[in-house]
Parts: sequence; C-alpha cells; structure tokens
Amino acid sequence: MYVHSTEKDNTTRYPALDQMTDNNFHLWKDHSKDSSLLTSGSGILSDDQFYIIFLFAIFTSQLINNCAIIANSLSIAVFLKLGFSEPSNISLTALAICDFILAVLLTWNNLCFWLTYHNVRLPFHGANVTLLTGGAQWAFLSSTVAWITAFVSFERCLCILFPLKVKRLIRPRGSFVAILLIILFTFCPSFLIYIRYKFVWEFNPYLNLTFLNTIPVNSIYAIQIEKISVIICGVIQPLLAFSIILICTLLLVGQLRKISSWRLSVTSAKSQRVQPEGNPATSSSAAEARISQKEERLVRMVVAIATIFIVSYIPSCIMLVCDVVFDEFNLFGVYSNLYIVSGYIISMGQPISGSVNILIYYKMASKFRSVLRRLVRLDRQEQERHELE
Repeated sequence: MYVHSTEKDNTTRYPALDQMTDNNFHLWKDHSKDSSLLTSGSGILSDDQFYIIFLFAIFTSQLINNCAIIANSLSIAVFLKLGFSEPSNISLTALAICDFILAVLLTWNNLCFWLTYHNVRLPFHGANVTLLTGGAQWAFLSSTVAWITAFVSFERCLCILFPLKVKRLIRPRGSFVAILLIILFTFCPSFLIYIRYKFVWEFNPYLNLTFLNTIPVNSIYAIQIEKISVIICGVIQPLLAFSIILICTLLLVGQLRKISSWRLSVTSAKSQRVQPEGNPATSSSAAEARISQKEERLVRMVVAIATIFIVSYIPSCIMLVCDVVFDEFNLFGVYSNLYIVSGYIISMGQPISGSVNILIYYKMASKFRSVLRRLVRLDRQEQERHELE
C-alpha cells in the first residue's frame, strides 16, 4: 500500500491512542473535517464496519503470508541446489526471493496494525511507523516483482522467436545483470519516501508516554518529490511492466498453439511413412523433438506464472490509479478506512501468486520436482513404504 498525502495533511493523528477509555474504534480521524464523510451513509466505511472487516483481512492475510514464506523458502532452496547454469533459474530465484521478502514485510505490517488497533502500548506508533519500515518498501518491491516477471516472459519470447540465437542473446551473466538493473530501477526509489516523511518522537499526555511516530514533511520540495515518485514508480512502472507481461504472454500463447499444430502435423505425416530401422534421420528427429518439448514445458510454465500474476495484479493497478486521482484516498485522508481495507484485500494477491508458483514449478519442471522431493524427504518416505510392503 503506497501512500501519499497532500498539503492539507498537517494535523498529527493518534490512532488507537486518542481515546483509550472509549470502546469505539478511532483511526486517523481528523476532527477538523466533516464527520459526516466518515459515516456508512455516505458510502464510506464507518469505524465499526472497518474494524470488523480489517481484523478478518489481517487474519486471512497472515495465513496467506505464512504459506508464501514457506513456499518461497522451499523454492529458493531448490534453485540453489539446481545451480544457475540456466538463465531461467536466476530469474526465478530472484522472483522467489522478492516474493519471500514481500511476505515478510506484510507480516510486519500485520503485526504492527494488529498491536496498534488492540491498544497495546508500544514505544512506537505501529500503524504509522509501518509506512517507513514496510509499507513503502512493499509497494516498490511489488513493482520489482512485476518487472522480474516481465523479464522472465520477455526472455521466453526471445527463446521462441529466435531459437537459434537465444544462447548468444541470453546468458547467465546477462540475466544476473538484468535482475540487478531491475532492482535498481524499481526498488531503490523507495528510499525517496524518507524525504516526504520522517520519524519523530512525540509525547502523548493522555498516557504520559513518548513514542516514535511518522509525520509528513510539508515542504514544497518534499511534496513535489513524492508526487513525481508516486506517478513514475507507483503508477507508470507497474503499469508498463503489466503491459509487457500481458503482451509477452499473448505472444507465448500464440506461439505455443503454432508449435502444437506443427508438431501434430509432423507426427501424423511421419506415421504415414515407413522408414528403415536405425535411420539416422529418425534419431535426429527424436532428439529435436525432445529439445522442443523441454522448451515447450518451460514456456508453458512461464505462461502459467504470468497468467496468475496478471489476474492477481489487476486490482493493484486499479488502486494505484485511484491513489493518484483521488487526493483523500490515502492513509492520512478522509477515506483512510476504505483505503486500508482495499489495500489489505488487494495486497493478498501478491502472496497468493507467490505461494502458487511452487505448485507450477513442481507440476511442470521435472528437475525442480525431483530436488524438492529429496529436500522434503518424500522420496525416502516412499522408498521406506515400499520396503515395508
């Protein structure tokens, strides 16, 4: 959930600290604004509605995050054992590492929000501090995942379109450099958030407690930097990566259909011809068929990964556009309740995508499946079961 605020955001909020004696839920409520905008009658979630939905969203999100952490940990371990002689292993390893970090950041966000909303006394304001310690990093790392997925899709497109030149075009060292450039291009700008927001120590007289908080810096320079970074890194970059993934996926699907049709026609033609046994042409054709089928399985795997990413990323693209178009649709705005709930529900798509990837690898990559089974000792358990029988 990448957030930004406007010049009007110069009021310090104390969510879950404003009224410790009241059982009602209060979140970033600026009492200088018209309170009627925060009622359910205006179409915006009330605090009570928000509280119920948000607690359920946190619980569901954490279950998904746990699955993503376990799945991507296993994927990373398997790829490390497989090695990086294949360029695709480098890209998929980077994708698994980013998905793992995303799940960890979301876990940190869930913990901070949960403790804050249950009025747990902390030396820091959990819900606000996550902006600089997890929220912004999660948003920019999501863009990194999008671009790595785009690179993987583009890489497979080159393999299909230029099969004879692909070994010269795509090498392990080139893939590694490309991944580093993607990280510099997408993730490093997340540190610009520290120009717009800063950590401060604030004193709450109701609790007689000094705690760490996050407040916006309302200088013209900081505001302009934030607006530019949000538009470029928060909207243009993800949407451009999404477009590349979509185009490459459509190209790959079209090429797969052509390859399948060609293989079917060649197979039917060969079945009608009788060749002498041991003909060198037959063995050569068989070897080419095996290579082609191996490449086809890899392309199908990339198409499956890209398709799942596209489905899970469409809501995020919509929210990114709304974040820029509507000034009050952010963490500190009038529509903060709706923003947080929408962001949490949408953010579940990323760990879901990261969790499902390991199933795709297991189903479509025989080497991955073999190493994973040895890693979790499934092969040994099956062998011992057969010995007992």
